[in-house]
Order: sequence, then structure tokens, then C-alpha cells
Amino acid sequence: MDKVRIFHNPRCSKSRATLALLEARGLQPEIVDYLDTPPGADELSAILDRLGTGPRELMRRDEPEYLELGLDRPTLSRDELVAAMVAHPRLIQRPIVLANGKAALGRPPEAVLDIL
Repeated sequence: MDKVRIFHNPRCSKSRATLALLEARGLQPEIVDYLDTPPGADELSAILDRLGTGPRELMRRDEPEYLELGLDRPTLSRDELVAAMVAHPRLIQRPIVLANGKAALGRPPEAVLDIL
């Protein structure tokens, strides 16, 4: 198995539960505190490809920045939305787990089991 990585926010209950689930399975994932160390545009774009989703589906639309930055405009490109998430990592849904060349969003935490 490849190294498991989790883009984690320790203040988020879903993120903590997903990390606990991984650890309960004997995994010691690489923990990336994405608020302190956000992924770059290329990495985030690759994660979106692994998730098989577009950037809007990975955005936290309830964060104030979403409306303040006008990210609800349908004319924004994928690159523009990715750049906004890189610049404002609070907009990124969490947690994201990477394993075996795949990615999963831990909402609910058990959703990550499919890629292990």
C-alpha cells in the first residue's frame, strides 16, 4: 500500500473522526495540516482529478470567503476556483485522504475506506 495522506484540520470533528478511523485500522497516515500547509494549484488539481469531481464540489460554500470573493459566479473557470482554494484554504472541504492513487472525502469518515 502507498503511503496514506490526510489533509486534516484538527478542529474539525469529521477530520478527527477520519484520522481516528485510519489509525484504528493500523495506519499511520502522513498528516497535512492544510490550513498551515495548503496544497499548491497543481496538487489540488490532481486531487480533484483523483476525486473525479470539480472544484465547486470540494468548496465549503458556507465560509464567508466564498461569497466575499464572488466564487458563486458560474463563469469562473476551474483554474480560478482552484486558485481561490489555494489562496484561502479554509474553502477546501475536509478531510481529504489519499491512498493507492485514489482520493476520498471523509464525509462521512467511512467514505475513505473504499480507497484503502
